[in-house]
Amino acid sequence: MRSGNADRVFMGVALLLFTAGWAANHFASVLVLIREQTDISSVLVNGAFGIYALGLLPSLLAGGMLADRFGARMVVLSGGLLSALGNLWLLAFHDGAEQLLIGRFIVGLGVGLVVSAGTAWAGRLRGANGVTLAGIILTAGFMMGPIVASTLGVASTSIIVPFGLSVALSLLAVVAGWLYGDARSGPAPTTPKVAAGVVGQTRSMRKALAVSLPMAVWVFSCVTTSLVVLSARTASNFDNAILLPGIAAAIAFSAGLSAQFLGRKFAWGRGTGIVGAICALAGYTIAALAGESVPVWLFVTCSILLGTAYGLCLREGLLGIETYTPIERRGTGIGIYYVFTYLGFGLPVLLDALLPHVGASLPLYLLAALALGSAAIRSVQIKRGYVI
Repeated sequence: MRSGNADRVFMGVALLLFTAGWAANHFASVLVLIREQTDISSVLVNGAFGIYALGLLPSLLAGGMLADRFGARMVVLSGGLLSALGNLWLLAFHDGAEQLLIGRFIVGLGVGLVVSAGTAWAGRLRGANGVTLAGIILTAGFMMGPIVASTLGVASTSIIVPFGLSVALSLLAVVAGWLYGDARSGPAPTTPKVAAGVVGQTRSMRKALAVSLPMAVWVFSCVTTSLVVLSARTASNFDNAILLPGIAAAIAFSAGLSAQFLGRKFAWGRGTGIVGAICALAGYTIAALAGESVPVWLFVTCSILLGTAYGLCLREGLLGIETYTPIERRGTGIGIYYVFTYLGFGLPVLLDALLPHVGASLPLYLLAALALGSAAIRSVQIKRGYVI
């Protein structure tokens, strides 16, 4: 049964998901201020961006399991509080390398709980449409956090301001989620179109992961390359470097959302996975050609390509999990898939650490070659009828 109360509860869930995305990703812009105002090395600053994933990965899996056992509401509210606590820690202790790592790790723990349990909660309230909206809302938070943090960085060079805003938004979402409570609403029935797509398909975890993981590795690796790596390499060619992560977020996530929307609207086939991997190939190749100093026009071009790769690969990976995972293990499949997507948050620190040893271009050429491999794998899967 759908009710006004269920709609209010969903608004609370949406706010928790949005602020979780914000809490996770606004740091992409804040780290520019940290580099400029502290003596912390670039490797450690980028490490603080990536260590978030170490907290996130186990909590993604744990969040879904805890939601199944105890209910999603308290898990999501706890995650929102942890996200606020992590950014509050960063607000107070952002001038030390160890403190940065601790704060970002706490943020990762909180965001993981919100993402997995919050998506499950949204699905219970509104069925498949709720799950889809959860992904869109989370992506909107990922996009808006760096944009607003960049704007605040221009208006005020104080690092406290963006951290304080994120803490306030997370606490507001927790209060809203607490006040709105919960509502029991069964998932929407599966549409004939969706049902027809899975009839006759062999379901196994092995097949689901074989189809999805070649796409998963390009989701957040592409986005973080734009937001962190290319933003830093473009800074010398742009007057207000603090704006670059926000610009990258706006371009990349807009391209990704547009790709997902168009794919859904026009029912693009499984070949979109090939297109997504090819976009990653093109983005990494062009970025490699630029080396350590990236012109603004090339930064924009790469952000569009990498953002499109993000959107198409995310869509294809989730479709693979939905189509081929055994029904009783779907949550586990989604958790494993998201773990592999979020490994991309460690890419900026890896590239930064490799820079003095192999230069700026070689690792990007290797990533381009791996993207070509993913495109080839998907092409073979389609040709042999493994993916329909």
